[in-house]
This record gives sequence, C-alpha cells and structure tokens, in this order.
Amino acid sequence: MMSEAEVQVFVYGTLKPGEKYHEAYCGGTVLAAAAAIAPGQLFHLPRQGYPALAPGRDRVQGILLSFASPTILARLDSLEDYDPQAAPEQNFYQRERCEVRSPDGSPLGEVWLYRMALAQIQALGGVYLPAGVWSGRDRETQQHREHRLS
Repeated sequence: MMSEAEVQVFVYGTLKPGEKYHEAYCGGTVLAAAAAIAPGQLFHLPRQGYPALAPGRDRVQGILLSFASPTILARLDSLEDYDPQAAPEQNFYQRERCEVRSPDGSPLGEVWLYRMALAQIQALGGVYLPAGVWSGRDRETQQHREHRLS
C-alpha cells in the first residue's frame, strides 16, 4: 500500500533501471520498480539520443518507479527541463498525471509521467517506435522497427 508521501513516476527512457540517467537521478531513492504500460506514442529523438512520449492510443512500455517523497519530482523536473511555474510552451516536456496498467492489463493507478507535444517531436525529427519500447542499450536493433514521421 502506498503511503501519503509516496510518489510514483512512469519512466520509459533514460530513467529506466540500467539506462543512462537512472543511477544519477534515481539511485538509492527507488522503493519499488514494476513493469507498466502507459497510453501514448513513443518516439526516438536521434539528435538528442533519448525518447519522447506523445499523447496517443498505443501502448508504451516502461517502468513504474515508486519513491518515498515528492521531493524526487524537483530532481526529475530539472532533467526533463520542466518548470511547473512556467507556461507549457516554455517547457521541453510536460509533467502530467496518467493512468497506467500492468503488462497484464491490471490498473496500477494514476501516476506522473513526462510527455512532449507531437508538433515538438516532429520539429526535433522524432522517429516513431511502433512497438512502444525504447532502450539506449539496443538502439541498433530497434532501427529496423522505426518509421520516420512524415
């Protein structure tokens, strides 16, 4: 059972365990990690080297991380270039609440995640990942599954 102060964040890219920024931003603070699915469309941003999730109806695979305190959000916001006091167009990503599910479809509740507007993804040359999975460790094997946005 989640405590009042506990915070859950759905991660799908460099914050996943084993990925580039997990240890620096989440190391030692994660209470639990579980596979999860969020609705949306997933894209790889080739010039940036990380993914972006846009609103959509696909199934994006990621990890639901649980943290003991909401103070983790300020740390993650800095990585994601998100300022809760700024106008949406001034942020790189938007931190939003979203319903997520376990891989078997069981509801896991409403959690935080970081999304990007589709227009911004297109402007950054985003590459659609129809399987809804991103990994910095196996970018080469994903190349054949990607389709450029038109």
